[in-house]
Amino acid sequence: MASISKAEKAYIHSSLLSDPPLRADGRGLIDFRTIALESGIAPIANGSARVSIGRNAQDGGGGTEVVAAAKLEVESIGDGEGVDGGRVVCSVSCSPTAYPLLSPNALDDLQHDMTSVLNATLSHPTIRPKNLGILPGRKSWLLNLDIIVFSDAGNIFDAIFMAARAALWDTKVPRTKSVQYRAKKGDRSDATQATDMDVDEVAYAGSALDTRQTIEVADFELPDYWDEGEPLDGKQTWPVCLTLNLLPTSHFLDATLQEEASVPLKLLVFYSFPSDATPLLRGMRLLGTGVSDLVQVKNLLKDGEKYARNVWAALEGKLKDEDIRRNQKARERFLNR
Repeated sequence: MASISKAEKAYIHSSLLSDPPLRADGRGLIDFRTIALESGIAPIANGSARVSIGRNAQDGGGGTEVVAAAKLEVESIGDGEGVDGGRVVCSVSCSPTAYPLLSPNALDDLQHDMTSVLNATLSHPTIRPKNLGILPGRKSWLLNLDIIVFSDAGNIFDAIFMAARAALWDTKVPRTKSVQYRAKKGDRSDATQATDMDVDEVAYAGSALDTRQTIEVADFELPDYWDEGEPLDGKQTWPVCLTLNLLPTSHFLDATLQEEASVPLKLLVFYSFPSDATPLLRGMRLLGTGVSDLVQVKNLLKDGEKYARNVWAALEGKLKDEDIRRNQKARERFLNR
């Protein structure tokens, strides 16, 4: 977060409203800075990615940098907060070096605000992945999506959602195989003690020819290693975020810190673009002290959909390229063994 004087704010404002508009780095109003993305950066995570916006090409410094990592853990459905079919929980942490002027309390408030925006969007039941269930009514996967902001040079929400989508794209869900424990006839107590597990009463009661019995699954096992499995479901539903920084008569994208400090209001829109359906607006937020009317917001949503589609297409193309790159590296490692 940048603190600028009234004179600097007035200068930036007048430059953005001039004809043609002028920005310090020479970009147009709807142009993005250079965006770099790399997936699979955290070996112990089920999925991970790093996104940087506006990094200096010569020394690799500056810019906005965000790292996202997804980790799966098993949780019980009846005992705690577990949900049948699984759930997603998001959190955002900010490095103190990213906001050196903020006090610890102010940094906590900022992290809470970022977490609430991300969690409210990605944890919604309508976009929950369908392959997070393990044992219906008993066990499911809890997907923890952790975001770390290492540096903020502007446009932080766009970077957070790009990193989140890339990490979810990279996530693999281990395949599970149901396991049923049954003791031999007349040896139920010994088998129960030997396995030291809860065994269903129905598995031993009555005749083996009784078709009215229902044998329930007691546990599960993982045929895959922890870092293998099937891709996480829902690649076409995870949204991208687009931040529109509002001026009296126009708007601009990908603001730097100084530009963000000079505008009183910005609109966050979250869009997904399924290949077989119409674009879906997943949410929107107005941030700042300024005011806006309904007519302006409707026009901004139309423009935001167009800009978000371009971001979606570019990000999806890069993620597919990352998949090809990582598959090639895996084959090379296998052949060089």
